[in-house]
Amino acid sequence: MSSATYEEAGHKLLSIKLEPGQEMELCIMLLECCSQERTYLRFYGLKGGALCMKKKIYQENFNTFFVQQYSMIHRLETNKLRNVAKFFSHLLGTDKLPWHVLSYIRLTEEDTTSSSRIFIEILFQEMSSTSEFDNLNERLNDPSMQGLSSPFS
Repeated sequence: MSSATYEEAGHKLLSIKLEPGQEMELCIMLLECCSQERTYLRFYGLKGGALCMKKKIYQENFNTFFVQQYSMIHRLETNKLRNVAKFFSHLLGTDKLPWHVLSYIRLTEEDTTSSSRIFIEILFQEMSSTSEFDNLNERLNDPSMQGLSSPFS
């Protein structure tokens, strides 16, 4: 990106005149750019989080996009898979994406592939190691998360 900061990039992105319903294209573009990088750049997570804070539609679109990406994660190369997992980890770890998206993950041998297990591993390792989110275990054991406990049992 040619912008100096994620705030500047956000201003430029939000100044694009989108027709209603085209917001998903912005989410797709952001994640695609993120996945193309050699290593994960926090810039993309910050930008995605800022979009989620600006308009609820972006949060809803990233929620939908999480489900789509997870269902097709086996198609991604390892590096892209890693960047996508780190992107969504950032959104989850900073509470820009609701944690109920994790309910789409089913941790059984039949429901996972080696790619999806790698994705899940990176997702949770990143969330547990970031300074934005200090105690993953506390969060997962929070009473509000009880509806999500079955995929992790």
